Amino acid sequence: MAEDTMMSTDQIWRAVATERASLVELLEPLSEADWDHPSLCDGWRVRDVVAHVVLSARASIGWILINVIRARGSLDRAIRDTAIRHADHIPTQQLLGELRDSIDARVTAVGTTPADRLMDLLVHGQDIAVPLGITREMAVAAARAAIHRIWTMGAPFHARKKFTGYRLAATDTDWAAGDGSTITGPVAALLLIVTGRQHAWDQLTGAGATLFSQRDRR
Repeated sequence: MAEDTMMSTDQIWRAVATERASLVELLEPLSEADWDHPSLCDGWRVRDVVAHVVLSARASIGWILINVIRARGSLDRAIRDTAIRHADHIPTQQLLGELRDSIDARVTAVGTTPADRLMDLLVHGQDIAVPLGITREMAVAAARAAIHRIWTMGAPFHARKKFTGYRLAATDTDWAAGDGSTITGPVAALLLIVTGRQHAWDQLTGAGATLFSQRDRR
C-alpha cells in the first residue's frame, strides 16, 4: 500500500467511532428474536457478537489475565466465554447502551493496535448484518486500513501464509498484496475472505479465486 494512502492513528480512531455509532443504529430497531439470531461466528448469537465488541473497548491487562486463567489458558476460549457470559447476564437494552457508551472509547488491549479495533468492528458488523439480511456498507478507506493490518500480522488469521501463491488486488482502491494467481474484487470482500468469511467469495473474480475454491477455501 502506498504510504500516502495510510490512515493516521486519529483517522483510524474516528473510523472506529463511526463504525460503533452505525452499529448502534443497525441494532436499535431489532427484535429480541433478531438479537438471539445466529451470527456468522460459529456458536455466537448476534448479542454475543455485540458483547464482544463492547468488552473489547474496555479490556485491561488485568481483566485479560483473569479471564484467560478462567478459560484454562486459552485466549480464544476466554474471548468466546466472556462475550457469551456478558450477553447472558444483561438485558438487551443495557447491552445496546454499553455499545453506545463505547463509541468514543480509544482503548487497545495489550498486543493490539487501533487498526485491530477497526478490523474487529468492520468484520463483526458483517457477522451481524449478513445473517439478518441487512446490507451494511463498508467504508473503503477503513477496509483498506484493516486488511493492511491483517496482512502484516500473524495470528489469528495468518493471511500471508493462507494465501501463499496468490495475489490479492482491490478494484476500488490501490491496495494489493502477495504474488501469484490473482484474486480481485472490492477491498471489503477481500477483507472478509482473509478473515474467513466465505460468503464474500461471490464478489471476487480472477484465476486465483477459481484455484482457491478448488482447494476448498480452507
